[in-house]
Amino acid sequence: MRCCRAPAQATLVDRASAIQEVCERHGVPLRAAAIQFPLGHPAVAGVVIGARSPQEVADNVRMFEWDIPGGLWADLKRAGLLPEEARSP
Repeated sequence: MRCCRAPAQATLVDRASAIQEVCERHGVPLRAAAIQFPLGHPAVAGVVIGARSPQEVADNVRMFEWDIPGGLWADLKRAGLLPEEARSP
């Protein structure tokens, strides 16, 4: 069975670019923010991350352990890229 793929909507691409810009200002890889963000929700006990190689596993571990300053989450909220009620990990 073939999977159908469609290009991402421009609004989603723009939002992802804006989040990446905030991450870069804080010296945080977007991957690290994406991996750690779900842990801010009280119902989330863990995050499962896919990997195809030992190198990807090692990178995922580095991103999970990356020190993310609270200011990053605050700036994302201030920019309207995260809802105010979103909790920081």
